[in-house]
Amino acid sequence: MTGASASYRESTSNLWFAGLFGILAAYMVLGAQFNSFLHPLTVLSVMPLSAAGAILALWLGGQSLNIFSFIGLLLLLGIAKKNSIMLVDYANQLRARGETMDASSAMLGAGPVRLRPILMTSGATALAAVPLALSLGPGGEVRAPMAIAVIGGVVVSTALSLVVVPACYVLVDRFLGFFRHAPR
Repeated sequence: MTGASASYRESTSNLWFAGLFGILAAYMVLGAQFNSFLHPLTVLSVMPLSAAGAILALWLGGQSLNIFSFIGLLLLLGIAKKNSIMLVDYANQLRARGETMDASSAMLGAGPVRLRPILMTSGATALAAVPLALSLGPGGEVRAPMAIAVIGGVVVSTALSLVVVPACYVLVDRFLGFFRHAPR
């Protein structure tokens, strides 16, 4: 392949590398923040769901998976991760204050408190992408897939992060508890 096809292939491979490197870097930073190898997986558990929401929105909108939609996916992964961090971090803070609080009680306490900030940031992000998704202005149709991917992914990841992340948090805590109480 030569010309535009070769350029597209190179750009796509660079974006995949950037995405994988970003996820690995996020895992390492979250591992240092939470002082755990498993809680970063809890935070990152919503990423595939947000990507699925973005791809579904692109399909429903009749858009293709191109360079701009890949950029939207990268943006989306950061937003979805932020929502999960707010939940997990606050649940960890609640558990640190009350040492007898289990994981499910901590998530039940963190969910209502962090719901408003999660909805506000996700709503602002989705609404900010609406003008791009409507393809207003010259060249708007080129940037529309990016906005559609962001809107679809934000909506799906926001809705599912309030269910999936707490469930993963409780499962990870049970998994860690099994090893804490295992006979030696």
